[in-house]
Amino acid sequence: MKIGFDAKRAAQNRTGLGNYSRFVLRILSEGFPENEYHLYIPKEHKMPYLREIPTWKKLLLHFPCSLVWRRLSALWRIGPVSRDLRRDGIRLFHGLSNELPLSIRSAGCKSIVTIHDLIFIHEPQYYHAIDRWIYNYKFRKACELSDRVIAVSEFTKREIMHYYGTPAEKISVVYQGCDRAFRETIPAETLQRVRQQYQLPQHYLLYVGSIEERKNVMLVVKALRELRNQGGIEGEQPILVIVGKRTKYTSEVERYIHAEGLEAQVKFFHKVPFDDLPSIYRLAYLFVYPSRIEGFGIPILEALNSAIPVIACTGSCLEEAGGPHSVYVNPDDVQGMIQSIRRIWTDDHLRQLMIKEGIRYANHHFTDEQLRNDLMQVYQSV
Repeated sequence: MKIGFDAKRAAQNRTGLGNYSRFVLRILSEGFPENEYHLYIPKEHKMPYLREIPTWKKLLLHFPCSLVWRRLSALWRIGPVSRDLRRDGIRLFHGLSNELPLSIRSAGCKSIVTIHDLIFIHEPQYYHAIDRWIYNYKFRKACELSDRVIAVSEFTKREIMHYYGTPAEKISVVYQGCDRAFRETIPAETLQRVRQQYQLPQHYLLYVGSIEERKNVMLVVKALRELRNQGGIEGEQPILVIVGKRTKYTSEVERYIHAEGLEAQVKFFHKVPFDDLPSIYRLAYLFVYPSRIEGFGIPILEALNSAIPVIACTGSCLEEAGGPHSVYVNPDDVQGMIQSIRRIWTDDHLRQLMIKEGIRYANHHFTDEQLRNDLMQVYQSV
């Protein structure tokens, strides 16, 4: 089968949508090599991350053919690319990142779109008005035009049904996965190098993700302040390691840290090379993900695969990512976060149970084999 993909994010983006796109392309091309995988990429000179897919040389790359569309590549993605799909004999086109060409029905193929979240509708205060309008138009149109919609969680499926009126039978839930590097054994010398390079303490809390208001890392920082005022945990002052992209919200968090004298307890790392990230996870004692709302929550899955217990927040889909043996608190409950950290930090039996059951949950729901079969089942249903 000839399958086409909107591969802009796979080629250009390091974070969420790019990781998801590369994950899908990898597991399908590894698991079903008999298919042809055609990637439609707007800029030939701008695809720094495509080579992270081990099978990338077997993928068929397509770019705008004419000088006009090379210069207007953003417009090519939403319209003229459909002519290329017809020319190339594509049987199925998958929009990996919330959108489809507006002319997709003229392409002579079936279409599927993955919708990751509708946070811009649910929590509009985090987005500019013009961005909300553009996202809403693109996402709604993609749900209307597609033959099938993939939601990355049951929570996202309910959001699509609620806000767009898309019938339940048109939506399939196919979870996301994470890079297999988080499951692999890491040599002791690599762990030691990373610990020394980043000056990581023996025990630390870890947060990975963009440092933005919605992600709510301030909840954990406030919990650290209260724990310090209570004398720590058995005399130890927990340290929080934050790995992620800076935003305006980062400055707000830093001002609070300085005002409360928490500089020694919070470490920020930006632009961490991906090769170091699995070790930073593996060396952590406890993973915290206090986000108010997500479409799925891949960092939680990375933590489970790295054998770290997880504390996350209620209110969206994080229970789906973390499973029944992770711990969940209200995103505004500082005392609940304190109690959860203290309990896991001091109860080694609980901590080991969370690690064991977390790995079991991840291996049951989020393996490459499971997710590629789920995807192919959706492909074959249209």
